[in-house]
Amino acid sequence: MLGVSSLFLLLLSTLSEVGFSQNTLKLSRDDFPPGFLFGAGTSAFQVEGAVAEDGRTPSVWDTFTHEGKMVDNSTADVAADQYHKYKEDVKLMSEMGLDVYRFSISWSRLLPLGRGAVNPKGVQYYNNLINELVNHGIQPHITIYHEDLPQILQDEYGGWLSPKIVEDFTAYTDACFREFGDRVAHWTTLNEPNVAALGAYDSGTFPPGRCSYPFGVKCTVGNSSVEPYIVVHHYLLAHASAAALYREKYQAKQRGSIGINVWALWCIPFTNSTADVKATKRALDFYNGWIINPLVFGDYPEIMKKNAGSRIPSFTKSESERLKGSIDFLGVNHYITNYVEDDSNGAKNNLRDFNADMFAKFRTSKDDAPTSKVGPTDRLVVPSSMQSLLEYFKNEYDDLPIYIQENGFGGTPNESLNDTARVEYISAYLNATLGAIRNGSNTKGYFVWSFVDVFEILNGYMQRFGLFHVDFEDKARTRQPKFSAYWYADLLKKSKEMKIVMATQQGMVTQ
Repeated sequence: MLGVSSLFLLLLSTLSEVGFSQNTLKLSRDDFPPGFLFGAGTSAFQVEGAVAEDGRTPSVWDTFTHEGKMVDNSTADVAADQYHKYKEDVKLMSEMGLDVYRFSISWSRLLPLGRGAVNPKGVQYYNNLINELVNHGIQPHITIYHEDLPQILQDEYGGWLSPKIVEDFTAYTDACFREFGDRVAHWTTLNEPNVAALGAYDSGTFPPGRCSYPFGVKCTVGNSSVEPYIVVHHYLLAHASAAALYREKYQAKQRGSIGINVWALWCIPFTNSTADVKATKRALDFYNGWIINPLVFGDYPEIMKKNAGSRIPSFTKSESERLKGSIDFLGVNHYITNYVEDDSNGAKNNLRDFNADMFAKFRTSKDDAPTSKVGPTDRLVVPSSMQSLLEYFKNEYDDLPIYIQENGFGGTPNESLNDTARVEYISAYLNATLGAIRNGSNTKGYFVWSFVDVFEILNGYMQRFGLFHVDFEDKARTRQPKFSAYWYADLLKKSKEMKIVMATQQGMVTQ
């Protein structure tokens, strides 16, 4: 066995050899406030596999992938097989010293009919996972819904397009709180409702794949101009209903907290012109404020209501009151920064969708051509944007407690296990997070996406974010720690002794 101090020396020696910056080497857990949580995350559909086992029924993602909609024609039928390998994974988390594991519950595994009686096998699996985490001193942070609607509800009434979803979602959250809430202190109701709505109902790149020309060109049904606004409206009402249920029925006894997650875009004016500065604020209001404003102030941003007009639904007075203050914390997924250029001429277009309503164009560099949408390749890596974003949220939204629930680096399928670029990326964004905290941001934790390589919802198995490599060609789905796993363990400074074989099997460090 390798002693902790020896492991740290080996890690630091290797870090120096590959030329890491001084900021990377100096970053320490001790720099962060006491109680700051470090973790990693996955989601049910992307990591569990076992899609037809023990009573689970298909989700919309199962249907979508089995129709060959992924760029690599892949499915998540097995994925990383955490359903069968959860004990092994929790042991790895413990050896790394993670404080937190963020994961989601599969709605169709817990409630195979979308409503009604719970599936005992589903309850057993999540109880086993939660208990395993707790027994290893790791906090479960649960996301209730990570974009994997039961297909049966999509077929029955159109899923999130119907107000009926609010009642079914609330009943589903009730089952989660009832079965697992005695051991869960943090609940996130929805993951990325903003980008989920746009992907599923504007561009059609997420299930159920609805869109309309010219905003999406491969859909047979849908209305890109209206449906994203309707779906987010129902997302928000469902969240408010679930939060009210939790606070009225469970929170006092279980002493947990409830929040929501947002895909958080940061924007930089393309030029210093007044027009571009205003366009940048519009983009922030559209992408971030679309979700957060109703939860803090009770309504959508004024610019959204003005530009979208009757296409964006209105909240009743009682709905607004229920929404306002309905989060105890905000979960943030941040990867992307974009330059923003004014496009006020867009107001002249008769046919518009969400992106066109912004009257803004995105650029990923000073030289590229403008685009109206943020796509998977539009990744301008600006680590300082994390600090800017967190400080913006502090000033704009009443200093909400924030958990960075996703941030990470996507490599290729054949990336080296010696993933120095990922370490540089995570270190830079953590340093930016620390800068925001020192300037007063109420940021409570940081979770790397992802713990292991998973099925990525945009790129299948063509992109890898994991701290641990998963061999998707091997039926056993073997895990191998990447160098980033060791670096992260070193940062946490609470690593239990890690077996020397784990460090030497990829030739990164030697005795």
